[in-house]
Amino acid sequence: MARNETVEADDLLGSFADAEVAAGGEALILTGDRDMYQCVGDGVQVLFVKTGQGRGAEPVDEDEVRKRYGVGPELVPDFIALRGDPSDGLPGAKGIGPKTAAELLRDYGSLEGAIEAAQKVTGPLRPRVGAALRDQADELRAFLEIAKLRTVDVTVPPDAPLPADKAAAAARELGMNRLAERVEKLGE
Repeated sequence: MARNETVEADDLLGSFADAEVAAGGEALILTGDRDMYQCVGDGVQVLFVKTGQGRGAEPVDEDEVRKRYGVGPELVPDFIALRGDPSDGLPGAKGIGPKTAAELLRDYGSLEGAIEAAQKVTGPLRPRVGAALRDQADELRAFLEIAKLRTVDVTVPPDAPLPADKAAAAARELGMNRLAERVEKLGE
């Protein structure tokens, strides 16, 4: 198996989803990583694995991404750069939480737009927010690059029959009973 130091599993999942959609199919990404919300769109949905007490999985479409983050899937990397992501070791902008990050992205269209607005001496940004964007501009741009998925050249494997019974059993074993039911219906 080949090893690549610059490509992560998320990059492969996103690339396979893109390739499947380009081939006329649809993709459902099963993951516990919110970074993958950036893949959601026409033909791609995330099935987000919940941990802890409410185990199972929840479908995440474009509306759900907007509900959770306040921005669309295309701005998820910008959101992560601003808000931070402890699971990836990204601290985000000092003093900027999820609500402010979403507000900035809605108002300025991107991380870069928010940074540009912060460069103005008399701008509409609150002083603390403007200072964080100015002082951390290069760092935030680096966080954005880390948060973005890389496109990898992949070949979609040929379609094959779904082993519904095995897939449903695996889903039940993980506490994903609703998914198991959906898979069983697909197999009928």
